[in-house]
Amino acid sequence: MPRRPPPSYIFSALYALGFGPIVGRLILLLTTRGRKTGLSRVTALQYEEIDGAIIVGSSRGTQADWYRNILANPHVLVRVKSGEFRGLAEASTDPARIADFLEYRLKRHPKMVGAILRAEGLPATPSREDLERYACRLAMVIIRPE
Repeated sequence: MPRRPPPSYIFSALYALGFGPIVGRLILLLTTRGRKTGLSRVTALQYEEIDGAIIVGSSRGTQADWYRNILANPHVLVRVKSGEFRGLAEASTDPARIADFLEYRLKRHPKMVGAILRAEGLPATPSREDLERYACRLAMVIIRPE
């Protein structure tokens, strides 16, 4: 069976074909510098824009390669909708901040985020305590334009 390309390649292709304004409502392309190779690495991520900052979460916590790349070099390139900008990324593992982000996402995308949380074993309507307990396994990044 042929291997499927990773989602980043698919979303990169959609952006390249001019579908950024559509795809970019939920997905951005984050370019980091590889912490070992120094090469550009592109990752497709769900995001939220809050008060001029872009916020992305890592379901793999601090083990995600893109997150570890940011710890080594916080200067990133963000391609979102029909534009792109250079940004400075701030990493966080603070459960309260991550729970705030989850609450925000749950209000904006109740079906999608609710399904993700239920798949992780949380109740249909998670309490703040549930979200903070779950957030202990996650990480997030706040990106502000440079």
